[in-house]
Amino acid sequence: MKIWYQSMTKVSAWPAYNTALRSVLASVADPHTQIEVHGIEKRGGVGDQYRYLEFIETQEVLDNVERATQQGFDAFLIGNICDPGLREAREITDMPVIGLGETSSHIASLMGGNFSVVTGSPKHVPRIVENFQRYGHTPRIHSARSMQMIRLVDLDQGFSDPAMGQALIERFLAQVDTVCDEGAEVIVPAVGVLMVLLARENIYTGGKMKIPIVNGVKALVKMGEMAVQLRASMGQAWTSRRCTYQQPPPSQLAEIRHHYGEVYSTLPNPLLKESS
Repeated sequence: MKIWYQSMTKVSAWPAYNTALRSVLASVADPHTQIEVHGIEKRGGVGDQYRYLEFIETQEVLDNVERATQQGFDAFLIGNICDPGLREAREITDMPVIGLGETSSHIASLMGGNFSVVTGSPKHVPRIVENFQRYGHTPRIHSARSMQMIRLVDLDQGFSDPAMGQALIERFLAQVDTVCDEGAEVIVPAVGVLMVLLARENIYTGGKMKIPIVNGVKALVKMGEMAVQLRASMGQAWTSRRCTYQQPPPSQLAEIRHHYGEVYSTLPNPLLKESS
C-alpha cells in the first residue's frame, strides 16, 4: 500500500517538526504501508491559518493529487486540520482522499457524546468550526478554544527545545483543564503540528477526568489504510460520482480544457479516444 501524506508546511521552515512527523507516521503505519511525506514546495508553507494563504497553498495540494494519481498511489492524506482542497481533490481522483479535520471530528464523535476543539491560532477557530459543522457535528461541538498563538511556525521550536516543547504542552493542557471542567468529553487538538508533539510525548488524555485527546495524525493514517482496504474489498468502489463529486462528462472536457488548460488530467482525453 502506497500513501501520499500531504503536509501544509515548508520543510525548511519546519525542520524539527518534519523529522518528528515522519517518526510518528512510521510508528503507526502497518508494516506493508509505504508513506511518502510531501510538504509545500512552491509558495507558502508558514501561515495557512489565514484563508488567503491557505487558498494559495491549496492549488499545490490539488496538483499533487493529480501527481499521486498518475504515480499509482493508493490514497491521499491531507495532513492539515482545515482539510484544504478536500472536496475538490475527491472530484479529480478515484483513490480515497482523507482529511485530518474530517477524520479527527468523526473519531471524536465515536469517543464521546461531545468534543471540544483547541486550536493553536485564534484565527483558526471559525474556520475549523465551520468545517466541523459542515461534516454534521454541530450537536457534538461542546466548545472551541485557542492557545492564542499568532505565529504558528513557532511551534517548530517545541521539537528541538525540550523546555519550549513542555511549555507548549502545558499551554494546551491548560485549555483542556478548562473545557473539561465545563463538561467536554473529548478533546481535538486542532493543529496537526501539536498532534505530533503530543504523540511524541505519549499524551493522549487530559483534564481532571483524564478525558481522551484525539490524535488525528495517527487516526488519519489508519483511516487511509482502512479506506484502501475497504475499497479493494468492495470492487474498487469508493467516491460517488453523483452530484457532490461528479466529474465533467467526456463531451465537455475538450471545451473545459480549452478555457482552463489541462485540468482533470486524470480523466481520459476524449480526442484521443475519438482518433483511435
